[in-house]
Amino acid sequence: MTSRKPVTADELMTRLNQDPAYLARVAARDALVEERGRRYREAAAPVAAELRGLGYHVEDIGDLRHLGARYTNAVPVLIEWLTKVDEPSVKEDIVRTLSVPWAKSAAPVLIEEFRRVEDATGTSIRWVIGNALSVVAGDPVCDDLVDLARDRRYGRAREMVVVALGRMKMKTACVVDVLIELLADEDVAGHAVIALGKLKDRRAREAVAALQNHPKAWVRAEVKKALARMDR
Repeated sequence: MTSRKPVTADELMTRLNQDPAYLARVAARDALVEERGRRYREAAAPVAAELRGLGYHVEDIGDLRHLGARYTNAVPVLIEWLTKVDEPSVKEDIVRTLSVPWAKSAAPVLIEEFRRVEDATGTSIRWVIGNALSVVAGDPVCDDLVDLARDRRYGRAREMVVVALGRMKMKTACVVDVLIELLADEDVAGHAVIALGKLKDRRAREAVAALQNHPKAWVRAEVKKALARMDR
């Protein structure tokens, strides 16, 4: 039996470039990317124009994050547009641009958007909003965060909302009880451990220690870190 000579990458590409079905798939993919880009540019244009009116030299919304500037006066503009745009990619870009410590005023609107958005896209906009809340949320929205964290309809999109509970200062006792409860929720158990580690409240020690043999290695690692923080 003779062995076949391995096909090189160049040979494979030559074959693919002669395959009408492959070329059709590539063309369809490129057309989809171009269409998504067109929709983004069209929906983002008025937002970017308003940002430029504030003195920021940006072509799109995400450019704001890379200017190295504390764009405090842009936050109200971004909050307003967050509730007005429907294009998912633009909404996500606005949320990511609001995921900065100086955008705390965005927390109530982000919570409403978390409840309102549809998650039909590949990247979960709801998860991205939860991540923003883990940066900007504080005690004034604690009760809303608790409601979101407990609502299992949102599944893993709650992960960073749960982490955000570890930022609470005024209602620690209530938050600790909620996080202990969430240790039994597999969608967010590891993130509840992270939040409890941030709070360093020893009332949760026994409940956290019970997860030392959790089947997921990253959860076991977070349990170890949380217990170390509680024992300091």
